[in-house]
Amino acid sequence: MTPPDVTTLLEAWNEGDLDAREQLMPLVYDELRRRAAASLRRERQGHTLQPTALVHEAYLRLVDQRRVAWRNRAQFLAVAAGIMRRILVDWARAHRTAKRSGLWSRVTLDATVATARPPDIDLLDLDAALTRLAAFDARKSRIAELRFFAGLSLEEAGHVLQVAPRTAERDWQAARAWLFKALSENRGGASESTRDDA
Repeated sequence: MTPPDVTTLLEAWNEGDLDAREQLMPLVYDELRRRAAASLRRERQGHTLQPTALVHEAYLRLVDQRRVAWRNRAQFLAVAAGIMRRILVDWARAHRTAKRSGLWSRVTLDATVATARPPDIDLLDLDAALTRLAAFDARKSRIAELRFFAGLSLEEAGHVLQVAPRTAERDWQAARAWLFKALSENRGGASESTRDDA
């Protein structure tokens, strides 16, 4: 007998099957941990929040969701991304000093750039920029959140947002450009090497 897949378990969870919810965690744990570790790698050096703690906190909040109609793996990861974003932002707010005394969070504007040094971007600045972007273009803000915090591919993000892959790619390019400009202005400009990463 083959074990149920993530979508089957999510559908059963929708129907109130708490055993399906418990079976789900082992299937998604490693993936959530990889994505949490990737999010934390973009944070400043010496970050005290560990991937395991981030996943456990996110999972506790995920299982407490009451109004989500679970559809599939990509949507589950999208909800997890939003939760991880809120956890990281709450953590950053709690640990920020009165005058931003060097507590920078590193977040790369291009998830595919693995060898280049990512620009130092404050997580709270990124969160504020995503919120500003959402005020006039919610879909572009959401695709950026899915890419940054869930590590979804453009295809997966497009699936979650129910748009064609080409539309997802255009939205991602526009969101990256807008965020780069907003974050650069917030920091008082950026170097040319940083500009090449966006």
